[in-house]
This record gives sequence, structure tokens and C-alpha cells, in this order.
Amino acid sequence: MLQSFGYAAFDPQSPLRPFAFQRREPGPSDVLIDIAYCGVCHSDLHQVRNEWQGTTFPIVPGHEIVGHVVDVGTEAGDFKPGDRVGVGCMVDSCGTCPDCLDHQEQFCNATVFTYNSPDPHTGAMTYGGYSNRIVVDRRFVLRVSDTLALAGVAPLLCAGITTYSPLRHWRVGAGHKVGIVGLGGLGHMGVKFAHAFGAETVLFTTTPEKAADAQRLGAHQAVVSKDPEAMRRHLGSFDFILDTVAAAHDLDAYLSLLKRDGTLCLVGVPERPHPSPNVGNLIFKRRSLVGSLIGGIRETQEMLDFCAEHRIVADIELIAMPDIDTAYRRMLNNDVKYRFVIDMATLPVQ
Repeated sequence: MLQSFGYAAFDPQSPLRPFAFQRREPGPSDVLIDIAYCGVCHSDLHQVRNEWQGTTFPIVPGHEIVGHVVDVGTEAGDFKPGDRVGVGCMVDSCGTCPDCLDHQEQFCNATVFTYNSPDPHTGAMTYGGYSNRIVVDRRFVLRVSDTLALAGVAPLLCAGITTYSPLRHWRVGAGHKVGIVGLGGLGHMGVKFAHAFGAETVLFTTTPEKAADAQRLGAHQAVVSKDPEAMRRHLGSFDFILDTVAAAHDLDAYLSLLKRDGTLCLVGVPERPHPSPNVGNLIFKRRSLVGSLIGGIRETQEMLDFCAEHRIVADIELIAMPDIDTAYRRMLNNDVKYRFVIDMATLPVQ
């Protein structure tokens, strides 16, 4: 076993603190990665505070991981030491079910998530990227271009693919009017991708001060969703709206903005259910209310390659590992533009 170090939560109330634990020795198909940076996702906070009622403590969060290959198994020769790589929300799946065969591993019933998931290799739980290193099966290791700033790539492994995948799946592109709800970690990536795909891009926000930043990121305009008149001007005009907000809110406000056959897609998981929408808002314009979960490994690599081609990375604020609880508090107050990323060089030596 490999002695490893990280930061863990030991209960839902206490601050995260240093934690020593064991990683498995790399097997034939494994890649050993030294972690350079790890993004901070809102789902980290949900799980640390057990808001989804499924956390096993201690928990080492983190599923937006980038770093460098240190060692590879005998069957992982397509990677070599020094390669820039990433690891997202998953580290394994069955590989044989219809979802896996369709390169949609996130829907596999045996998906092993990067943290807080039963680990078939150790019999314990998986530990995530708030740590110095990780061992991952080569099938779940992603290549990162040398042309992109590594720290800015980290959030692409969750926030990036979570917004890229539905925009691609519903074929967003030139000639479409697309709305992005929320300008946080996910929303700012949604704006960047919708713009890069050639769509007319509109940002919905409750914060008027974010309008200028939305346009800097690629939005053609920003609408303050608390302004009824501003919302009325867009009734029935959108082809697709991507809702990234991870808090319960009124979905009818956005369903009514869709054209006939328009789609509202949810990617944020709230701490409690959204109020039920008015069924008439769906029936009378044949609108769709859908959801999307991250993306498969093939599509995640496609997204990383697209980002390299178009020079897209996340807007980040780099933090030290001991500042993670302060970052959580700021994240709850929407005080980040737009993703915290932990510099693992600041991980205290054990």
C-alpha cells in the first residue's frame, strides 16, 4: 500500500483537517498520479456536510484533479511518467453494461466515484483529490494538453463536462438562442461553451453586478431574473436553457421562456426538491424538462481537446489547502470568480 496524505472531514460539523491514509499499489492497468491541483466543487460541500445523507466519514473530497504521471502498470503503456493528466468524477465502472459500452459510464450501476464510493480494490471507500496522489485505472485517466494552464483545467473535469455534455447532447449551435441560469462554477463554463458553439447566449442571474462579467465570458446579454419585465421580454424565445443553480427555485419562470419544443435542462442538485412546475407549461408548448449527469470518459476527453483548440479554461482563484473551510464559507456566499482550485504544493507535510 502507498502511504498518502490529504485533508478530510471527520464529521459534518468540524473543519477539514490533515489525514494520513493508504492508496493501493498500482496494478497492471493502473496509473499513479502526483496531484498538482484540485478544484473545489459545490458537491464537495454537500457531501462533507452530509446534505445528501450518504457520506461515510472520514471523507477526502475532490473530483477535479490534474497532475502528472509518476508510474504506470504493465498494461498502461499508453501513459508515461511526466504526462499531464486529469481525473474527474469517476475512477471505475463495470465496463460491460449497455451504458459502459455506449461510453456513458456515469450511468453504470457499478460506477465507482472518485470519493465516498465503495472501492472494489480496497474494500473501503474511495478518497478524492484533496490529497497528494491518486491511483486510477488507465481507462479513467484523461490527457491534458500542454497548451493549457494546468490549474485552470482542473474545474473542467466536473464543471466543464457537466455543462459541455448537455449542450452537445441537445445539439446547441449557431442559430440557437440559449440561456444559462446562474454564473457560478458551472454557469461560467456554460456561458463559455455556448458562446464557443456559436449560440446566442443569455445569462440569467439574480445579481445585476454580474452582467458585465457575463459579457466578458461570452454572453450576448444578461437578464436579472428577479426583474419581471426583463423576463417577460424573453417569453417563448429560447431553444434551450441550461439551469446550473444548486438550490431549490421556481422552474416555471424558465419553462415559460422556452419556444415550442424547447428544453430546460437541470444540472444542479439542490439540497431539497424544486417546487413542482405547472404541467401546463410543458403540455401546451410540448416543452421538455430534463436532467444531465456529468459526461462519459470519451466525451470528457473530447471536451478537453475542444478546450485546448479554443483556449478555454475555468476562471479560478488559487487557494492553499489549509484555507479550504474559508473557501467553503465564501462559496456559500457566492464569493468566488468562479472556481476555487487548491494548490497541492500547499498540502502540509505529514
